[in-house]
Amino acid sequence: MSTALDPAVTVGAWLHGVVRDPDPAALAAVPGMDGGPVRAVRAAGLAAVVSAAPLTEYGEEALRRNLEDLAWLERAARAHHAVVDALSRAGAVVPARLATVHHDDTRVAAMLAERQAELAATLDRLTGRGEWGVKGYVVPGALPRTEANDGGGGAGAAYLRRRRAELTARDEGQRIAGEAAAAVHAALAGYAAAARRHAPQDRRLSGAPTAMVLNGAYLVETAGVAGFAALVRELADRHPEIRLELTGPWPPYSFVAADGPEEPAHLVRREPAW
Repeated sequence: MSTALDPAVTVGAWLHGVVRDPDPAALAAVPGMDGGPVRAVRAAGLAAVVSAAPLTEYGEEALRRNLEDLAWLERAARAHHAVVDALSRAGAVVPARLATVHHDDTRVAAMLAERQAELAATLDRLTGRGEWGVKGYVVPGALPRTEANDGGGGAGAAYLRRRRAELTARDEGQRIAGEAAAAVHAALAGYAAAARRHAPQDRRLSGAPTAMVLNGAYLVETAGVAGFAALVRELADRHPEIRLELTGPWPPYSFVAADGPEEPAHLVRREPAW
């Protein structure tokens, strides 16, 4: 049964993430969505870190419009990530999805109580671990090349042969790079506590001159980061047909369930929190 929202409420609570006991220094390190300080809402042995979210900008109808504005969306995503990143550097955090806005702090506390077991288990799983990304890009110069074949037949036939050879080499190169990416991911996943292989990014997004064939995320024990980085270097030497790029640590976005339970009636923005 839906709970009616109080029309007198003009400021909601943008949820950044859930922690066990937030470090005051981490809370003071970055501003929230409205430029003011973030705060902790505590319940059931957990703390939800939230920002004040004026409903004129972050209410359901306003968010629906603003999420179509790429400039607004980028600013919001950066502000949200800055808070989550600060929290993750201080300890385990369950990041909330972008644009999860509750009507008030009371409803945030109710969410913590309702989902205490799930959230506590996730925090246990993330404690002492960080997310690291490994991307792999095709290295054209390291791929097999098809030998030219004179074959006769004039300039037109020679051109067609060259084009066929180039296309064959490109297709073969993509196949070899794909196999290398699968081997790299399997090796890294075997080292990590958990792993996810995301869809490769388009070149317009990655900014790389060649195609991405690996976009992996790995949950790595803090004590094992040096060994993980060494494994990435070893795999890069073993597979020169792809260029590997290690990034991190990141908040554990890839290792929090994206399909949480049905959203509660008191959410201003109708999206699951995780």
